[in-house]
Amino acid sequence: MNLINNNFLLKSQKNNLPLKELINSWLLYKKHQIKNSTFYRYQYIINKYILNYFKDIKVIYFEKFDFNAFVDKLSLTLSVKTIKDIMNVLKSILKYAEKKYKFDFALDLISTPKYETDEITILSKNERLKLENFCIKSGTFRDIGIIICLNTGIRLGEICALTWNDIDLKNKLITINKSLQRVYKDKKDTKILIDKPKTKKSIRKIPINQKLYKILAEIKLKNNYDGDEFFLTGCKDKYIEPRNYQYKLKKCFKECNLKNYKFHILRHTFATECIEIGMDIKSLSEILGHATVDITLNKYVHSSFYTKKKFLEKL
Repeated sequence: MNLINNNFLLKSQKNNLPLKELINSWLLYKKHQIKNSTFYRYQYIINKYILNYFKDIKVIYFEKFDFNAFVDKLSLTLSVKTIKDIMNVLKSILKYAEKKYKFDFALDLISTPKYETDEITILSKNERLKLENFCIKSGTFRDIGIIICLNTGIRLGEICALTWNDIDLKNKLITINKSLQRVYKDKKDTKILIDKPKTKKSIRKIPINQKLYKILAEIKLKNNYDGDEFFLTGCKDKYIEPRNYQYKLKKCFKECNLKNYKFHILRHTFATECIEIGMDIKSLSEILGHATVDITLNKYVHSSFYTKKKFLEKL
């Protein structure tokens, strides 16, 4: 086939390419580059928002589409995070089309709303003490899991996926190499996935401090585990999913007469306390499993008033 025929075929494909066909091609292209949980999340965003809105249009429609007006429309009903997720997926699909079919969608001109950075909320010293004392007194695996989070900063999905194989008491280390989450297979159907954690940097080893070591060693001494048991249940074939564990923490807060904080406050409290005792940012970033040190800097090095006062008193 000569060059003229090739160009004619490419132009014909461009003019008649349905969005759904492009999306299927893009998903096939992305499937082996991303985690299963990410793939399911992309599918969910595509089905709920992108295909639901654009339905059976041709891809060429986007060459004259007003993306910023579309973002404004989404802003009327959706959160900033959801809008960013939708636009990131849509832009990735269209970039794929630009490379494969020589479209030009002027994607660099798309403007999305910025996050309003909320101030980090942490437990006070007294609140943390109340929560830890309650969990130690209770002694259940679920409550001890909260103490693990307060002393390691691990994420909700990571504590739900933690097994005794991941806890090395001899070397006083916890290995984080997986995360448990419920994902959408489509608009309505969901499934539990135990997959690699958030990023490559999320695969990490965290030292166990002496306080946590004593608690874990005592539990291990009383139980004859093979290692495959989930920490939060003590069973191999039974796990606690994140939504239920969040509810468990909510009950603990209520029992301790504390506010109804979100689960992430455990991680925020850990990270902030590490900053306050002088831990260097690189070490903290590695413990938290952040993709870059900049994430840790931007999120946690808004030191508390107490920390600022402590250093200024040295002048």
